[in-house]
Amino acid sequence: MRAEQAAVDRPNTLISGHRACQGCGEALGARYAIDAAMRATGGQLIVANATGCLEVFSTPYPESAWRLPWIHSLFGNPAAVASGIAAAAKVRAAKHGNGVVPRVIAQGGDGGTTDIGFATLSGMFERNDDVLYICYDNQAYMNTGVQRSSATPPAARTATTQLVGEHPGADFGKGKNVPLIAMAHGIPYVATACVSDLKDLEYKVAKAMSFHGARYIQILVPCPLGWGCASSSTVTVARLACETGFYPIFEAEYGKITSVRKIRQKQPVINFLKLQRRYAHLTGKKGDPKVLAELQAMCDENIRQYGLIGDSVPETVPTAINAFERKENMI
Repeated sequence: MRAEQAAVDRPNTLISGHRACQGCGEALGARYAIDAAMRATGGQLIVANATGCLEVFSTPYPESAWRLPWIHSLFGNPAAVASGIAAAAKVRAAKHGNGVVPRVIAQGGDGGTTDIGFATLSGMFERNDDVLYICYDNQAYMNTGVQRSSATPPAARTATTQLVGEHPGADFGKGKNVPLIAMAHGIPYVATACVSDLKDLEYKVAKAMSFHGARYIQILVPCPLGWGCASSSTVTVARLACETGFYPIFEAEYGKITSVRKIRQKQPVINFLKLQRRYAHLTGKKGDPKVLAELQAMCDENIRQYGLIGDSVPETVPTAINAFERKENMI
């Protein structure tokens, strides 16, 4: 079943005319995610958007490529702004008596999510505000020159993790796994997705909108410019990220993993790395086999931990006691 690129019955919320780079994974992911949310809510949707690539290329003043109520927040507060919108929408619906409460999405890149906006995001989770937060993860600050973020993977070259010293590229053992952190808050729904499987992406967004309370979806969106891959290979690179175990795809409810996307045919991580210039220092003649082995071990551990192959099941990935279950038990 092919994912429809265009149809008369699509909401087409993010329309043509924006200024994304050719092959931009974020533009593709945002289009399908917000269209899926629009269908799931009958068009009753409001979006708060952090500063970043998505905001910059979709709303060059005084134009906009969005066809829904859309608000540009600061870099660090989309979750807080969205929480306020959700609260105001609920009060307004009660005051006017129509009972229709618009649903709210906050969205941003990994820099505005895992770094600058992390405090307000955690606050949104802790309060269990009725907001779906979508992080478009391209693994660096692409809009400002490809600087490292806390979502940048190990050994990747960025403008701030240059190929110098004994361990070139981004350090191992640093960064944040925000999907697991979201799970630790015990919120109703957490998922990862990828632009290589648009049906799965749409399904997860629609499912997220069936819940009330705080929800989080992180979508892998390759950046041809920042990753140094061909603009025609965005989906291929994204697919290899999943098939190598580099980027596990899963769902979780109330702090526990409920399903994973199985790998059909496991690929060695080198097949993923060699398509990207950010890893050219590892895949060329002077590549360090020890670093390649470390990255392969990381992927293999993801496969084992999340149960991504065959009939294996995920481990008890760090989970949280669900606050709502705890309250019910106390009662």
